[in-house]
Amino acid sequence: MAYLPLNPIPLKDRISMIFLQYGQIDVIDGAFVLIDKTGIRTHIPVGSVACIMLEPGTRVSHAAIRLAATVGTLLVWVGEAGVRLYASGQPGGARSDKLLYQAKLALDEELRLKVVRKMFELRFGEEAPSRRSVEQLRGIEGSRVRATYALLAKQYGVKWNGRRYDPKDWEQGDTVNQCISAATACLYGVTEAAVLAAGYAPAIGFIHTGKPLSFIYDIADIIKFDTVVPKAFEIARRCPTNPDREVRLACREIFRSNKTLAKLIPLIEDVLSAGGIEPPAPPADAQPIAIPEPVSLGEAGHRSS
Repeated sequence: MAYLPLNPIPLKDRISMIFLQYGQIDVIDGAFVLIDKTGIRTHIPVGSVACIMLEPGTRVSHAAIRLAATVGTLLVWVGEAGVRLYASGQPGGARSDKLLYQAKLALDEELRLKVVRKMFELRFGEEAPSRRSVEQLRGIEGSRVRATYALLAKQYGVKWNGRRYDPKDWEQGDTVNQCISAATACLYGVTEAAVLAAGYAPAIGFIHTGKPLSFIYDIADIIKFDTVVPKAFEIARRCPTNPDREVRLACREIFRSNKTLAKLIPLIEDVLSAGGIEPPAPPADAQPIAIPEPVSLGEAGHRSS
């Protein structure tokens, strides 16, 4: 029988995310399944999900990781309620042309400032103040973000003592901070899937720097107050017994109804295009590829094999 290569579902057409816990994840009869302690199998439609969050109590087989990589689904190992990221498995990997393009924008101070100004404009709906450095814009952004949190707390009637949380101790945070942490964790997961699918590097940021997910935070912060943060305050007002579960379900519905996954990659490209340069061409003396890779059937950053 002839081999038929998989054609990954475009990111924009996928479910945003699912959380799995307490079970062995494996491939049985070609299906991606979660097997609980009693032996019950739950089929996971791995190829139609952007990212799978693996919580404490999960074990993953080599076959499952291989299948997730083949279909371009991001696996993210997280802590309880998804508020601490331990590791992630790239479904593709940064393309060299896009990685060099992103790095050039980040390393040139003038180009970096153009990108940061675009992020500011998209986030706040107005042009960034003129003659301001990145550090100054970061300070203005921080002040506005604190004011936005206070405004949302007043709007939803939630007691607000500031954004305070300990990622090592989930239970110590108050309900509203737990809800915000769970909501932003969901957003960071789908944003990382989008960044990798587009062929860029999560670590090369512009406002955030020096962290493995700096660029993820940059992009997610543009839209978080238009999507998940207001919902976090709305849920916190009800004082639910399981805030993280309610937030996850609400975020997944927000991502579906707002078509967030369809908007993320164009948003990333729009932000980077503010630098006004084209991706660099390969050097004239670059060594040609000895064995051509197969044409990718997925997103720009998805590996073909």
